[in-house]
Amino acid sequence: MPHSRPPGVVSSRRRDPVAGPAGRHVFIGHYAAGLAAKAVAPRTSLGTLFLAAGFIDLLWPFFLLLGLERVRIAPGITAATPLDFEHYPLSHSLLAVTGWALGLGAAYQCLRRYPRGAVVVGLLVVSHWMLDALAHRPDLPIVPGSEARVGLGLWYSVPATLAVELTLFAAGWWLYLRATRPIAGRRQWPLWGLAAFLLVVYAGNLFGEPPPSVAAIAWLGQAQWLLVAWGYWAEKRCRA
Repeated sequence: MPHSRPPGVVSSRRRDPVAGPAGRHVFIGHYAAGLAAKAVAPRTSLGTLFLAAGFIDLLWPFFLLLGLERVRIAPGITAATPLDFEHYPLSHSLLAVTGWALGLGAAYQCLRRYPRGAVVVGLLVVSHWMLDALAHRPDLPIVPGSEARVGLGLWYSVPATLAVELTLFAAGWWLYLRATRPIAGRRQWPLWGLAAFLLVVYAGNLFGEPPPSVAAIAWLGQAQWLLVAWGYWAEKRCRA
């Protein structure tokens, strides 16, 4: 009996992993944006800022499993990630991202009645696409159904990827710490643990082996929700 897989989840065309710095979906710059945004919207929780900054990557695994979007594992396609993003207009086209940004910002405003936070939430969703446009090879769609693709290709160079993303992360962390202060009597290890965990996962993504299957990417992608929850938890020990 042939092996089955979820619809729309495309297997790799190369089964033997290629040695070298090929990981999964490099992502730390998006969380840097969420950290930095705390300085602009101090009343918005870090968990919400992480949710907005990573929103389209939270949608993407669901769309893979539903067969609405496709990715291929192709070790060597770029130096920083082995993923060939073949078709993802619902989560990552600029038009769709703009719609997600407006929807999430409006939902936040309805729930929290904090206009500045709503604007920042919406802008964080769009910032994800802008950072992806810097990192990806030309595979990001502008409009669903269009052949136009953009991407400046930072991921073709691991040293350049490290320099840019770690600088963004350091800047975001510095801005977050400037915008908050610890609550007296509460230890800050969840916050520093979050920073350490993000860096460890980032290193594993960048320098680890390619993922075993696209189905694994889709299912493990759900773990990003834990980072959102961790953001809410860590912020219970500090205030703006």
